[in-house]
This record gives sequence, structure tokens and C-alpha cells, in this order.
Amino acid sequence: METKFIISRCRGRRPKQSEDLIGTRELLLRAGQEFLTEKGFSSTGIEEILKRVGVPKGSFYHYFSSKEAFALELIEQYAENVARKLDHHFCNQKLSPLNRLRAFIDDAKGELARYEFSRGCLIGILGQEIGGLPESFRFRLKDTFEDWQSRFSVCLLEAKKTGELSSKADTKQLAAFFWIGWEGAILRAKLERTAIPLEVFAELFFALLPTD
Repeated sequence: METKFIISRCRGRRPKQSEDLIGTRELLLRAGQEFLTEKGFSSTGIEEILKRVGVPKGSFYHYFSSKEAFALELIEQYAENVARKLDHHFCNQKLSPLNRLRAFIDDAKGELARYEFSRGCLIGILGQEIGGLPESFRFRLKDTFEDWQSRFSVCLLEAKKTGELSSKADTKQLAAFFWIGWEGAILRAKLERTAIPLEVFAELFFALLPTD
């Protein structure tokens, strides 16, 4: 009888709503990232974000002074998330440095495929809109790309030490080349809804790496 009572009570318990587990501010940021990685800044309205989250406009302005401030927060959050992912892969001592880069690429491809290539890289998307965005965005986006390139360059330096990469290779230039090409490949993948552009770029990038 006691066991039946426990089972009945568990079955009857109402699951907590996501709003109970995640704060309104975080819900707004999650919805914002979803919309901006699909549509960009200019084509996304605050109203549709509020509708998705189910909160009044007053709640938005309680946390963010403007749409610009909201987007800058999204940039910072997105940049940090990608940086953590880069560190996760690039610090993986179980793989050789170049295989760490391949693991990151495979992970990123999987993430894009999970949303059927409807979403892109927030930093790349905003970069394409930069002519119509506040000047404050330019510096944030530039700093983010430079941070990602720096992490990528460090992994390439390790590849030089292990002999996977030529000792004469310019790792900073190669890292910049990767991110310039990778962002273009993401744009093309989003346009065509396929991973082929990502695979083509990755294959050529590794094929062009100089070796001794």
C-alpha cells in the first residue's frame, strides 16, 4: 500500500514549468539568440521575442535598457559559449592538435545540422549587418573574432611542436584564414541547408596546411 501511494503521488505531481527553473532574463536571452541566429538583428523585433517567451514588454525593459543593450549582451554570451567550446576541444590532450581542430569542426557541423541549418553564427550574421548596426557592435564583434582566432592559433602552435605543422607556418595568419573561410562556409550552409560547404572548406583548409 505504501508503494502504491508513492507511485500515485509521483504520477500526480505537476512538472515545474521552465519559467520556474530558468529566470525571465535567461529566457529572453535564449529566445533572442534563437531569433538573431536565424534572422539577424534588423529583422528581429522585440515583440516577437516577448511573444515567444510570454512576458510583457515591461519585463524586457526591466532587464535591458534597449534592443541594442540586449543584443550586446547576446554577443557577449554567445562569444563566451563558443570560447568554452573551443577550449573544450583544443585542450583535449587525448587528441593530436590537428585532430582537436577536426573535432571542433565536427561538433559545430552537428550543432548546425541539429537546427537543419536554419541558424548561423551570431557573430558572423551580425558582421554581415554591420553597416546598419550601432558602432558599439563593431568593436564587440572584432574582439570576439580576435579571441577565437587566438585560441585557434594556440592549437596550431601545438601542432608545430608535435610536427603536424611546418615550423615555418604562420599560425596567426592561418587562424585568421580559418575564421574568415569558416564564417563564409556557415553562411553558404545556411543558404543551401546542407553541410557540404562546411565539409568542402574544412577539407581544403587541412589540405593547404604546410608541413615539413
